[in-house]
Amino acid sequence: MGVLEGLPLAANLAVFIVAAIIVWIAGTRLSIYADAIARRTGIGQAALGVLLLGGVTSLPEIAVAGSAAISGAGALAVNNLLGGFTMQVAILAVADAVYRRGALTTAVPDPTVILQGTLGIVLMAFVIIGIAVGDVPVLGAGMWSWIIFGSFLYALRLVTQAEGNLDWEVVGQPPAEELPDVEHPDMSSRRLTLMTVVVALAIFVAGWALSSASEALAEQTGLGQSFFGAIFVAIATSLPEISTVLAAMRLKRFVMAVSDIFGTNLFDIALILLVDLTYFGPPVLGEAGSFSIVAGALGILVTAIYMAGLLERRDPALGGIGLDSIAVAVCYLGGVALLFGLR
Repeated sequence: MGVLEGLPLAANLAVFIVAAIIVWIAGTRLSIYADAIARRTGIGQAALGVLLLGGVTSLPEIAVAGSAAISGAGALAVNNLLGGFTMQVAILAVADAVYRRGALTTAVPDPTVILQGTLGIVLMAFVIIGIAVGDVPVLGAGMWSWIIFGSFLYALRLVTQAEGNLDWEVVGQPPAEELPDVEHPDMSSRRLTLMTVVVALAIFVAGWALSSASEALAEQTGLGQSFFGAIFVAIATSLPEISTVLAAMRLKRFVMAVSDIFGTNLFDIALILLVDLTYFGPPVLGEAGSFSIVAGALGILVTAIYMAGLLERRDPALGGIGLDSIAVAVCYLGGVALLFGLR
């Protein structure tokens, strides 16, 4: 039983809302600090998106995955990660609606971002295969969980080495926009690092509160752990990505915004090993079923749509929103309806 399940529904809703506000504010500050770090260190937006933003904004997923697995809710933990993967890609559609100056994918002329998205698809494919064929225990976790984590480490190496080193020539790059004047924190590098750690801890603690409240609400509403984990818990733990992406969009750091999403998804899939190691039972992927397979396939679908947009780079827009973003939104909402029927 979760730590908040003894509280009434209204109290859990209050915890959920307060924690969400904290996550939102901390995520916004994180984007500002990340941009300041990028300017001081010269680290590219794509690498920074996957290493800093991707890692830090995955902290709520670490909280919910670990606590859910320890409490025996393996389905909640896995479906939160798979649902979060898809939800976070759908955040880009929201960002595109905020951008509203043509397709967002035409403003991301960095092949490293394409590499990140492709590697995310590869990791998710391994997850689906592991669920479909079953898993066997190896060193306290499932064999497929170890394969996925090993692939994640290799993917991280590829992404960090690819920054500025891919032999690609971007054709049809949009005219460079003048970056807005950003009020960067007037602090030393040491204090900047310290404040980044502080907001990261705030995201982790508030993310744990979000996950605990969501787990209690799953029981109190009767929606079930699979559906609640894949949709509502995924939305809750994706709040850092929403705030950081929208903040990056306001700063016109479009590469950082998209890289944050694809980088977070790499980290989230790697967390399946954490779930497996803390779950007191058989390999966790062996406990998943058709619901999780559909959730994972939906994540591959929406990511592949954006990969096509990033490669094609002439994606038309409707009402200032890219057609690829509209397609992602339609697929996500349709997938939610499908998952509701499978719950």
